Amino acid sequence: MSRKKISTTVYITPEQNDRLHLLHSRTKVPVAVYIREGIDLVLKHYEHELPGQMSLVDALPRTAASSATSAKK
Repeated sequence: MSRKKISTTVYITPEQNDRLHLLHSRTKVPVAVYIREGIDLVLKHYEHELPGQMSLVDALPRTAASSATSAKK
């Protein structure tokens, strides 16, 4: 990942730290890479909670949206 990165502080448990460093020692992948991957997984999991482009069905008034949903069945 060659994009500019922003420094931040996170607090992890001693067990998380130990396991991340063990993983690093076995794979030689930096701990920061694993933390960024974990953040990406969380963001993907909660993507529905984030603002984004509204679907066409969401943009329709409630009565039209329910009709459009019923038409699909």
